[in-house]
Amino acid sequence: MHDQYPKLLEPLDLGFTQLKNRVLMGSMHTGLEEAKGGFEKLAAFYAERAKGDVGLIVTGGISPGFVGRLSPFASQLSSKRHLKKHQLITSAVHDNGGKICLQILHAGRYAYHPFAVSPSRIKSPISPFKPWQLTRSGIRRTIKAFVKTAVLAQQAGYDGVEVMGSEGYLINQFISLHTNHRSDEWGGSIENRFRFAHEIITGIREQVGKDWILMYRLSMLDLLNDGSNWEDVVYQAKQAESAGATLINTGIGWHEVRIPTIAASVPRAAFTWVTKRLVDSITIPLITSNRINTPEVAESVLSNGDADMISMARPFLADADFVLKAQKNESSSINTCIACNQACLDNVFKGKRATCMVNPRACYETELVIEPAEKIKTVVIVGLGPAGLACAKTAAERGHRVIAYDAHDLGGQLNLARKVPGKEEFNETLRYYRHYFYQYDIELHLNHRVTAEELNNDEYDVIVIATGVTPRMPHIVGIEHEKVLSYIDVISGEKTVGNKVAIVGAGGIGFDVAEYLLNDEADGSQNVDAWLKDWSIDRNYDSRGGLLNDKKTNLTGSKRKMYLLQRKDEKLGMRLGKTTGWIHRMVLKNHDVEMIEGVSYQKIDDDGLRIIRHGETRMLAVDNVIICAGQKSNSELYDALKNSDKEKYLIGGAYKAAELDAVAAIRQGVELAAKL
Repeated sequence: MHDQYPKLLEPLDLGFTQLKNRVLMGSMHTGLEEAKGGFEKLAAFYAERAKGDVGLIVTGGISPGFVGRLSPFASQLSSKRHLKKHQLITSAVHDNGGKICLQILHAGRYAYHPFAVSPSRIKSPISPFKPWQLTRSGIRRTIKAFVKTAVLAQQAGYDGVEVMGSEGYLINQFISLHTNHRSDEWGGSIENRFRFAHEIITGIREQVGKDWILMYRLSMLDLLNDGSNWEDVVYQAKQAESAGATLINTGIGWHEVRIPTIAASVPRAAFTWVTKRLVDSITIPLITSNRINTPEVAESVLSNGDADMISMARPFLADADFVLKAQKNESSSINTCIACNQACLDNVFKGKRATCMVNPRACYETELVIEPAEKIKTVVIVGLGPAGLACAKTAAERGHRVIAYDAHDLGGQLNLARKVPGKEEFNETLRYYRHYFYQYDIELHLNHRVTAEELNNDEYDVIVIATGVTPRMPHIVGIEHEKVLSYIDVISGEKTVGNKVAIVGAGGIGFDVAEYLLNDEADGSQNVDAWLKDWSIDRNYDSRGGLLNDKKTNLTGSKRKMYLLQRKDEKLGMRLGKTTGWIHRMVLKNHDVEMIEGVSYQKIDDDGLRIIRHGETRMLAVDNVIICAGQKSNSELYDALKNSDKEKYLIGGAYKAAELDAVAAIRQGVELAAKL
């Protein structure tokens, strides 16, 4: 049965217990940890993943005490009064045949409150609060707090804990020379700097006994000046093993470092080589991670001997049944994580509940329920962009008869997005919908612009209009000039673009167009070696932190001269995703794209684009002016049906244009279909 993925689906024997396969659902903070009634929702969230047959689950980070919280109201496990809500989770997971570990995470100087502590009083660039330096007695108390949390986790029914020693949190802060400037027994040599982690692991093992999972998340590649060198990493792994760790998980990068580690622009499995370097140094199983999102990639990593187990976090937001589908050799039915971060990490950083662009049920399992329809209806969906696709698939899943139309091809704006460098993963989303359109026998009519008259058909019970958006053309003198192109002209490849370009509009589409136009000069966005070199990551690990040099990147300038322009007098890209916007800005900056804010557009003519900024006129001598100035809703068909007594709905971009928002569009499509 498991002939396609024999390594991935092979059990892992830990001696005292066995994991049913080599798949770890990695730690993710969801925001439910702090929400009212959140643990009941978390229990349902983890239960679905356990039911989906994942080998081992790790919770989001839980603090061992108040000062270790990431934010003032973050969750902690430090008292028996906290046990009851955690037992909801462990019972739900065990009832569905799963195993789950609690991650113990102390924020250290990353804490977003004034009680933050660290080995040395050095402020983090991502928190406004300068940490207090831990005293010797404070260090001892913190070690005891970690141990106590592990004991409480055992009492709550968890199968183990993961001690978070990576990504720049407190334990990592002790290990790194960048953040540990102490001269006592907790600083200086690697032996002293790892003492904190060693005593935590030893203390936990002494209290919980030998037959309980103790995972250590080790920062194998800090990507930070004064980070660990390779000898430090090997030392940590050996010490963690001797102290009693059952498994060692891979951590990559610190949160403050401006090198992408999990964004869609990072090639798949870009960091498994780091884990492989450690394989021969220890005897306990090693887990590798980061940008592994399909069973094919995971199987390849394991077959290559890079690790003993695969950690995947966001892929289990996208599809709770990832493992079950792999067991059935049905990878084409997996809703693949596209690493966009737009609904998961970006939401968490805004203090909102995490979910998933391609699976809006994630973390809403008790609220967004998909059940068989009580009455089967004929549902007609016009427009097969994100909203229409999601609505059609969900309606058909519930048993409705679905008839779907699109004036072009299945996918709408996703067909443009997938051509942008770093967004190739949208191909997986389209593959997923095509699979289910076929499986559910959805009646599909492509390249057909349906009319209102066609929709006034007696056999249609429900009409859903999801006709998307059209580009908005701003009022600029000369906008009709032959130099002017729309973003659709460019990304579709229908028009040739010159070597000097002005892009009007610096929202997400403007940045996408700029990166698309760099693509013919970029060196292999999905080639791991080329990508590592671009971001100054040293695969030979000859220096601390695994960096080639002190420069932020090795990205080179572009042969094409580009101007990215916006009317708002603010930094470009301010409204891009919290966790990915900086990557887009850095890529353009390092390719010498000139980004100009506070612009008003005077005229387009044979000479180029004339702009005014802060009272000064400037002529941009460009070959093309590309318009990325937003969209307007394409709702004409819905308007034509206003007098019809049919049950009808308007969703997606046709309902609300603004910036292209696939997160809202897909959610709206699923929510509507769930109610039909």
